Amino acid sequence: MNLKLYLLTRIAGVALLCLLATLTYVLHRSAQQSAAQAQNTLAALGKQLELQLFKASAGENPANPFPDFDLWKQTASEPGICASYLANDGETMRNYCKGIDLSTHHYPEYFSELYRRIFGPNFDWQRPITYNGQAYGVLTVSVSAELSITRAWDDVRDLLALSAVTITAVCLLVYLAISRALLPAQTIVAGLNRLSTGDLAFRLPAFDLVEWRHTATAINQLADNQQQLLAERQKLAVMLMNLQEEERHCLARELHDELGQCLTAIHAVTTVIAQTAQQNCPELVTEAEQISRFTQAMQQSVRNLLTRLRPAELEELGLDASLCTLVASWNRLGKTHFSLRIIGDCRTLTESLAISLFRITQEAVSNIAKHASASRADITLTINGTETSITIQDNGNASTLPFVPGDGIGLLGMRERILALNGKFNLSIAKPHGLIIEARLPTAQSESAQ
Repeated sequence: MNLKLYLLTRIAGVALLCLLATLTYVLHRSAQQSAAQAQNTLAALGKQLELQLFKASAGENPANPFPDFDLWKQTASEPGICASYLANDGETMRNYCKGIDLSTHHYPEYFSELYRRIFGPNFDWQRPITYNGQAYGVLTVSVSAELSITRAWDDVRDLLALSAVTITAVCLLVYLAISRALLPAQTIVAGLNRLSTGDLAFRLPAFDLVEWRHTATAINQLADNQQQLLAERQKLAVMLMNLQEEERHCLARELHDELGQCLTAIHAVTTVIAQTAQQNCPELVTEAEQISRFTQAMQQSVRNLLTRLRPAELEELGLDASLCTLVASWNRLGKTHFSLRIIGDCRTLTESLAISLFRITQEAVSNIAKHASASRADITLTINGTETSITIQDNGNASTLPFVPGDGIGLLGMRERILALNGKFNLSIAKPHGLIIEARLPTAQSESAQ
């Protein structure tokens, strides 16, 4: 849920709860006002009637017989009040109501029903009329239900109108304030997205709010740590690759100088034995020739192993010749036809970059031949002044990504080698099927990558 809407709904909810509490208070106060008005009228009219009894006992002759409501009629200002007097003998009874104009008062029917259920506005207030300890009758005063409901509805309507304007204004101001306060959140999210894509050089700016500033500082510190760890990891990967190449170079040299020379000597000796046996011991010729064939097979295996470890063309003739030899050796197997296209001058590449490109191609070609079931694969090497890219596409059985993790480390090794050289590695599916391997490396390698 959007944070701004979340906060607004909570603020509006609190405001509505406050409004409900205020409405309850207003309705209760309106009911109390009606009751207080009736009680004040009851007290004032009761005193007037008792004064009339006092004057009658003093011998005065009133203009109107008891009980006389004329004085109250003249002084009462509140409409909707009804007064009645009932003598103890049950005979003398007097009623008077000061009416109200209901045409000017409108309220919803549901409000009237609700108000009547809660407060019951038709209550009567009574008091006895006494003089010298003698009770003469009972005075009853009641307030019109319409008057109470109208007064309460007027109060509620005014409060609702004021509350609606106030809540709307507050929500609008809060929304604008929150929107302005949350603007750094968009910058932070965009920055995190850039960091997640590998742009660890990006840093968040310093924000005005302390909370956002602390958040940005923590994220920048995390990016610094990640960048440092990545740099150390790349440096370690380069050192391991260089060490691996040195070990391969030493192993290839030992195989060539020691085992290769021994196999050559064995082959020469078996040739001499075969020639001598033809004259002196013909039955040994077959065994000598068999030994010679075994020796030649071992020499060919050693040559293949030397090519995989450290192709002689890579040092003597360069990357292009090594790639051509690699492609030709796999094409002789006849299972997959590999085509090679080189755009640019391989001689401009550093030794470490040339070795890495050869190893990437070597691993990719080996994977295609072993796992892709492809009939054709195209290798394109492009070299320019700033970037060197290699694309290897086959028409094998790959149809979805990512691949199910297995025991092989071919693709993982290629990715690690490319990332260690500050390059970019990408896998995609060809149409209708097949795998596309893309690697982009900076032509000018840093010192840590040499």
